[in-house]
Amino acid sequence: MCGLAGFVEVRGGGEQSELEALAGRMADALQHRGPDDKGVWADAEAGIALGFRRLSILDLSPAGHQPMFSASGRFVIVYNGEIYNCEQLRQELLSERPELGFRGHSDTEVMLAAFEHWGIESALERMNGMFAFALWDRQERTLILARDRFGEKPLYYGLAGGTFLFASELKSLRVHPAFGEEIDRDAVASYLRFNCIPAPYSIYRGIRKLLPGTVLRYRNGEVMKQAFWSLRSSVERALSEPFTGSEEAAEEELDALLRDAVKLRMHADVPLGAFLSGGIDSSVIVALMQAQSGRPVRTFSIGFHEEGYNEARDARAVAQHLGTDHTELYVSSGEAIDLVNRLPEVYDEPFADSSQIPTLLVSQLARRHVTVSLSGDAGDEVFGGYNRYTWGGQVWKRMNSTPRPLRRLAAAGMTAFGPESWDAGFKRLRPLLPKSWRQRMPGYKVHKLASLMPSESPMEMYAGMASHWSEPERVVAGAAALRPLHMIEDQWLELPEFERQAIYLDTITYLPNDILVKLDRATMAFGLEGRIPFLDPRVVEFAWRLPLQMKVRPNQGKWLLRQVLYRYVPRNLVERPKMGFGIPLDSWLRGPMREWAEALLEPRRLREEGFFDPAAVREKWNDHLAGRGAWQFHLWDILMFQLWWERQNSAAKPQVRVEPMQVGA
Repeated sequence: MCGLAGFVEVRGGGEQSELEALAGRMADALQHRGPDDKGVWADAEAGIALGFRRLSILDLSPAGHQPMFSASGRFVIVYNGEIYNCEQLRQELLSERPELGFRGHSDTEVMLAAFEHWGIESALERMNGMFAFALWDRQERTLILARDRFGEKPLYYGLAGGTFLFASELKSLRVHPAFGEEIDRDAVASYLRFNCIPAPYSIYRGIRKLLPGTVLRYRNGEVMKQAFWSLRSSVERALSEPFTGSEEAAEEELDALLRDAVKLRMHADVPLGAFLSGGIDSSVIVALMQAQSGRPVRTFSIGFHEEGYNEARDARAVAQHLGTDHTELYVSSGEAIDLVNRLPEVYDEPFADSSQIPTLLVSQLARRHVTVSLSGDAGDEVFGGYNRYTWGGQVWKRMNSTPRPLRRLAAAGMTAFGPESWDAGFKRLRPLLPKSWRQRMPGYKVHKLASLMPSESPMEMYAGMASHWSEPERVVAGAAALRPLHMIEDQWLELPEFERQAIYLDTITYLPNDILVKLDRATMAFGLEGRIPFLDPRVVEFAWRLPLQMKVRPNQGKWLLRQVLYRYVPRNLVERPKMGFGIPLDSWLRGPMREWAEALLEPRRLREEGFFDPAAVREKWNDHLAGRGAWQFHLWDILMFQLWWERQNSAAKPQVRVEPMQVGA
């Protein structure tokens, strides 16, 4: 895991030493991503400069130093990520070109050899990994940027004046003197809808995120983009070749695929471990790691003292059963809240998934002991784990057969009681409720369901499920309504089931824009590499070949994945209502965070800053404090923007160079 940065001057020119110095400063802004080594390269005549910060994972020797040249000297690369099938590719290259010689065993060297031998797109199609890179073709004088299939690694780019800029994070781009900081208000509106800024947009006008599975070429002032992989094509191919075997055969094949995906991601020249929450996804990953390890795997979990948000006990039970070397840390509300002021520095643009806090905490804990950590992220998107998959289709069928006036009446009745009243009622009835009804935040979920009741189509219902602020352009001053990707009809596959549509749309929107951003920035803040076995392309394609009932059944998601887990962990240790990796945000905003939030949401301040309608924000805040509405996530969106904006404009604004966050003792 590393950080890359660079630029191309459209008209070329400039002093070699000046280009190298500027690229070095841009790279130093990413020191947290790569604390072990740094390098720069520039060609003054071509106007190109590359900067790099390295976190050494494979081949710790100088042979892995970047920027790195290909054997012929045609290509020079800066690259962030890991190619997990690197050794397989190395052997294929040697069999086809026996004369090849490799100086070391880094995957960067294999990647360059693959580009020279197979070409860029053909080589990328063969690679199983996570990556973002900048490659300069010295022969064609062309810059090539590319990003992995699912968007695990970040890459920003844009044209500023006469300079084409690119980097792993925005803080690096801000170092360049040509960079402009005009806020894109349309992107702010999208942020309020999704709690993150969806690709290809960024918070800054003119700066974009490269879409997953895409190659960008920049030459003579022109940008050309081409997809080397798409989920749509992969899904269509998988559905044309459906799995027709028995449930037992599917379980066996999935076990084998996941074992290999985990094994590939356990290869490192540095200490390695895993995050463990005790839920289905992380427990599967850790079980398969331990099954293939000759010593106890290092596992890490975070606990909260608030009941209903503490997964540490469940994680400990799984760890004890599997025999891992387990470390847990209980965190007070004060300790978690203290971390909030670091969030703008870590995420670099407004980002409001509140599970960012426990993700940062567990990353900090893990980095005290290891340099690489495997994660159970993406299990829900790949195998159908979210609640909206298990009940969304059923809800739509019932809603569609009910006249809208009756649905609106039912919704009014559901919201007549505030979330706190619903929570209290569910708590009293808990002993009588079936397990599937024993959900965390029942009041919030009842109010969310009520907001979906008037939906006229499955598309509208899904959009409601995926949104925080449903009409954010009315809240953000001067913003136009950007049409969300999942509301564009041609993005919907021709599938009869709502569940599959939702899984597909989440995988191209929520996964890369929220989940993967959260993990990348949280781990990289401490110089920790996070790896995600569920995003092995072989696993994803197999999951799409499965019949829907092998993934989603009434009131239960991830059915087949659970069967694999039961081979290693007794079901009584992992079977419980889905918890998620959250914090008690609703009560914290009414309690220990209230004074802090009041200052950021003060109406006069909002009016002077000119981004949000003070009346709309104040209404949500008052309702939340009074327990009349479940608005904690809407408010967190505003608060995270306000905190980010404060840091952008404060006299005490952090210096562009960011030191790695301390991992503590």
